Amino acid sequence: MDAILKYITAQTQLPQKSVENTVKLLNEDCTIPFISRYRKELTGNLDEVQIGEIVKFKEQFEALEKRKITILKSLEEQEVLTSELRKKIEETTDLFALEDLYLPYKKKRKTKADTARENGLEPLAKIIMAQSRSMSSSEISSLASKYIKGDVNSEEEALEGARHIIADWINERTDIRNMLRNQLERFAMISTKVVKKFEDDEKAQKFRDYFDWNEALNKIPSHRLLAILRATTEGFIRQKIEIDDEKALFKIEERIIKSFDSASTQIKLAIEDSYKRLLFPALSNETLSAAKEKADETAIHVFAKNLKQLLLGSPLGEKRVLAIDPGFRSGCKVVCLDAQGNLQHNETIYPHAPKNDTKGAMKKISSLADAHKIEAIAIGNGTASRETEQFIKRIQFKNSIQVFVVSEAGASIYSASKIARDEFPNYDVTVRGAVSIGRRLQDPLAELVKIDAKSIGVGQYQHDVDQTKLKSSLDTSVELCVNSVGVNINTASVPLLSYVSGIGPKLAENVVNYREENGAFSSREAIKKVPRLGGKAFEQAAGFLRIKNGENPLDDSSVHPESYAVVSKMAKDEKVKVSELIGNKPLLQKINLENYISEKIGLPTLQDILKELEKPGLDIREAAKVFTFNQNIKTIADLQEGQLLPGIVNNITNFGAFVDIGIKESGLIHVSNLSDSFVSDVNEYVHLHQQIVVKVLDVDVPRKRIQLKLHKL
Repeated sequence: MDAILKYITAQTQLPQKSVENTVKLLNEDCTIPFISRYRKELTGNLDEVQIGEIVKFKEQFEALEKRKITILKSLEEQEVLTSELRKKIEETTDLFALEDLYLPYKKKRKTKADTARENGLEPLAKIIMAQSRSMSSSEISSLASKYIKGDVNSEEEALEGARHIIADWINERTDIRNMLRNQLERFAMISTKVVKKFEDDEKAQKFRDYFDWNEALNKIPSHRLLAILRATTEGFIRQKIEIDDEKALFKIEERIIKSFDSASTQIKLAIEDSYKRLLFPALSNETLSAAKEKADETAIHVFAKNLKQLLLGSPLGEKRVLAIDPGFRSGCKVVCLDAQGNLQHNETIYPHAPKNDTKGAMKKISSLADAHKIEAIAIGNGTASRETEQFIKRIQFKNSIQVFVVSEAGASIYSASKIARDEFPNYDVTVRGAVSIGRRLQDPLAELVKIDAKSIGVGQYQHDVDQTKLKSSLDTSVELCVNSVGVNINTASVPLLSYVSGIGPKLAENVVNYREENGAFSSREAIKKVPRLGGKAFEQAAGFLRIKNGENPLDDSSVHPESYAVVSKMAKDEKVKVSELIGNKPLLQKINLENYISEKIGLPTLQDILKELEKPGLDIREAAKVFTFNQNIKTIADLQEGQLLPGIVNNITNFGAFVDIGIKESGLIHVSNLSDSFVSDVNEYVHLHQQIVVKVLDVDVPRKRIQLKLHKL
């Protein structure tokens, strides 16, 4: 335990006691949301980001320890494990250093050095490498001649074999590998050249910037490296890693060559061979992999941050919605949803070309709005979105109805998924897609959790990064969002419930099945009746599950059941009922929290309880707002430099933000155009789905690129 705590503390710079208690809680299968919300006294008030860092380095340490066990077992089986080697392995905290220690003993395919050893040339290699005395060329030749036998047919073959063995020794030297690593980390350049046959290829043009490129590997931005690696994978360009070879060779020679004679000439040749054939290919690949890993982390971080903003997007709430999945030839799919998102009606209208049944479509929408008491209309932002929005705004509704344009990203993935088929077995994908659009307006979080996060399209190069790390990061983001908002256990779907702390997919199914068989839960205590939902799961989940109009008013708050007693004591001391305490700000402000501190509950938790009692069940998300694009801009050809346009941020990367301005192509606000001063974090200036005003800087119609600047209102 001491080793892991020392490792994590060194990496995170967090207080050791906080790390120790957090690791203990994680080992007890506590989740990040639960620890950060309900165990603040133990962690020293660490937030979910800090706890996430502890989780990351805990996993790194455990992977390192697992690799050590595998290596030690292999060395024992080979009967080469010395006490000194064991000590070095056990003390190392770096995976590269660990693999370097194992390298000489690693089972690998037959090498040139192995063949030379089989031919009996190792003694010759040792004599040359020893450099114990000055040797002339004739002496080297005479020495080599003694090893001409079997498959060795000449002095040169003997010397070549000896050099292969020396090259192998050099490759295995930890100090030389670390020196070269240092050179690569500091000075490596990545360069690219277009593959001639793709120079004019249409598909390759998006990578045109990298047809002839050169940049320091330690300074290249994440998005650029991932673009280069994708272009390389697709065969459009060739890339290579370069450093000053002469300088690197000189540094190796400094460490090995002791004299200047015929022996040193052989060693110098062996150094060149080792560098070109063994050291540089392996270590340059290692350096590129490390750069790719760093680029992946950056891209995944951007994706996770964007996903969080998207999931916490503004909900309209429990309102009756008419949703439209717009289209031209195939018509517009229309669905009516009740306030809980249940499908009430569906049909297709044809207001656009080629049918142009505008009058009939208007009549139908107006009739549906009246019949289902529609309070808002959601229109998907895909094909025919602008035309459908204009068509809807021409209808004279009896009551005031707000019109929203909703992102369709991932809706087609949902509509064809098992979740959608199970939910709507008797409807086709077009109806399911329209339902998803409407529900996204009501509650983006509840609907988007049903879709594979990678399909939502709010990142950069999501298919190029480490997929395991991406999934883990996105799952964590979804989990944090779901638990920060809280979940109504009586209306939540299986996908939404599965992200609740301590629940998971199987228990989520059990919860829904129990609810369907026994009716709505009347209290948090009743949740314990769900099959296989034990005490640990209840402890982790209860504070994040909400029960509207339940037996206990605290069941619709984030106050954990383990703290109900202290709230009851507060109410008793103030001579009121718990229900009278809730929302009573003047009374709550009079409470002296110091009176309620105990071994189990400290000041941080008590402060959270008081804050929650002031506004129980408060949704942390902003309310949905209506937005309208400039109706005169319909295609990229309508754009002109200097125009000011309303837009919605639809993607954020490290190099800037993409903005939907109501046409097919999104514009880019480069990081340099977000502010007149230096910008280190795009999210400091804009966030996903934010409604902003932009200025058009440049329009490249052939390449379909639009450069924008954030306009300060």
